[in-house]
Amino acid sequence: MASPILITALAASLMHPVPFDAGVQRDVVSVSGDCSNAAAQVVSQTGGELLSAEPSGDSCVVTVLVPGKDNARPRKVTVRVPM
Repeated sequence: MASPILITALAASLMHPVPFDAGVQRDVVSVSGDCSNAAAQVVSQTGGELLSAEPSGDSCVVTVLVPGKDNARPRKVTVRVPM
């Protein structure tokens, strides 16, 4: 199983900047922050596998899949972390 941090780093390295055209108007969305630190924190605290991390207001909603104990089914845990 690949590490969520490794997957995130690989995805970030594959992103290419969009060329800037001076004559083209673009819509820009302002983001107060990203959830990468919150996701890394929840993954390290739970020992789970990252399923999703998305901003919601002034916090991040992070969902991880936590392995079950003694061959029990894994459980999905959702945590709201302030940004």
